[in-house]
Amino acid sequence: MDIVWSNFFIQLIAFGILYWLLSRYAFGPLLSIMEQRKQFVKEQLDNAENSRKQAEQQFEEQKQTLQQARKDAYEIIEQAKQTSSKQADEILQTAKSEASRLKDDAVKDIETEKNKAIAALRGQVSGMSVMIASKIIEKQIDDKSQEQLVNQYLNEVGSK
Repeated sequence: MDIVWSNFFIQLIAFGILYWLLSRYAFGPLLSIMEQRKQFVKEQLDNAENSRKQAEQQFEEQKQTLQQARKDAYEIIEQAKQTSSKQADEILQTAKSEASRLKDDAVKDIETEKNKAIAALRGQVSGMSVMIASKIIEKQIDDKSQEQLVNQYLNEVGSK
């Protein structure tokens, strides 16, 4: 195969002119577009990385918030248990003191009624004693008759 040197030089000059034209008008804008594309991809990757980091941070914050909410809920439940226990104790104590007060009132009422009954009985006994004495004085009877009379009045008092 023979090399034709004239064609070779013409092709070499044509290639040089084409290269110069391409570098002047096509390579610059083409490389510029490629550089812009490279920057765009890099920015997208950076944004994706930042988004991932923010998502992880938010996940951790939500995890901590959830743990805090669980802790708060547990504390609220414990506080409610303590409050209900205190209220139950207070209700029980109030009921005991009320029962004691009612018992004391009942004992006082019984004592009052007892004293009234004793006073009434004394009044009746004294009245009967006067009646017996007047009957004894009227009849002026002997000891045996007097004893029968006293027993009779005592039986009357016992039956009333």
